[in-house]
Amino acid sequence: MKLNELNYHHLRYFWMVAKTGSLTAAADQLGLRAQTLSSQISQLEQSLGRSLFQPVGRGLGLTEAGRVALRYADQIFQLGEQLAETMDDEQLDLTLRLSVGIADALPKTVSFHMIEPVFQLERPVRLVCTEGRFEALCAELVQHQLDLVLAERPGGQGTAHLRVARLLSYPVRLFGSPALRDQYQAGFPASLQGAPFLMPSRNNVLRLKLEQWLEQESLSVRVVGEFDDLALLDTFGRAGLGLFAVPALLTADVVRDGVVEHVGDATGVMEDYYAFTHPRNLEHPAMKKLFGPQP
Repeated sequence: MKLNELNYHHLRYFWMVAKTGSLTAAADQLGLRAQTLSSQISQLEQSLGRSLFQPVGRGLGLTEAGRVALRYADQIFQLGEQLAETMDDEQLDLTLRLSVGIADALPKTVSFHMIEPVFQLERPVRLVCTEGRFEALCAELVQHQLDLVLAERPGGQGTAHLRVARLLSYPVRLFGSPALRDQYQAGFPASLQGAPFLMPSRNNVLRLKLEQWLEQESLSVRVVGEFDDLALLDTFGRAGLGLFAVPALLTADVVRDGVVEHVGDATGVMEDYYAFTHPRNLEHPAMKKLFGPQP
C-alpha cells in the first residue's frame, strides 16, 4: 500500500473505535451513524489488506494487525496535536526550536555544558529535552523525531549515517570518602591494589577505559558495585562504599560539601562527549554552532 492511499479520516475512525471498544460509543462521539462508521473502517481494512477488529463478547477487540495499527495511530495523532500546539505559538517564527535526546549515561552537568553554546545564538532557542537509551534516541534521530543526540560514546548501532562531533573532553579523576582517601592516596596509583571500586555498568564507555587503565598499571581492584545510573553511583560513593571515577568537569560538584575528596587521577584516561545529528539537520543554526562549518 502506498502512503497516499491511506485515508487519515478512516484512520481516526478506527482509532476512536479502538479506544472505546464499541462502534456505537465511537459513532456517538463522532456524530456519525454506527453503520456509516462501520463502512468507513471496512474501507480502511480493505486498503491495508488486514482485518483490524474481531468480535469479543458484545464488543470489538483488536486483531494483531489492529494492535500494530493502533500503536502507529497513537503516534500519528500525538504528533498532530503537537503540530497544532506548535503552530499556535506566537513566537514560532522568532524562536529556534531544538529537540535534544540525552543519553541516560550522560551526567546532567555535562549535557548542559555541551548544549550551552547554542544559547549564544542571536535568536532565542526553545529546547525540548528527552532522556533515554542511546540506541533508542538514535533511532528517533533517524526518524527525524529529534534534531540532536548527546552521548558519552563516539558511535554505535544505528549511527553509520549520522554526523558526529566530539564536543567536550576531560581527564578522569578518582574520588572517595576521607577514610578511603587516607587509605589509598599515599603511593597512588600502586596503592589501589585490592581497593573497593564503584564502577559504571559494562555498557558505559568509561568502564572500559578504567579497566584498560587498571590493566596498564597492573592493578586488580575489588568491584563492589556496578551502576547504570551514574547519579546512583555517586550516591553510593558519597556513602563511602568505594572509590569512583568522575570527569574533571564535575570536580567542584563532587567535593562541594567535603563528603568525598580527590584521591588521584587516572592518568591518560579521558572522558569524551559527542553530539549526533542527521545530515539534513546541518543547516539548522544550532547545528552550525555545534558541528562547525561543513565541507
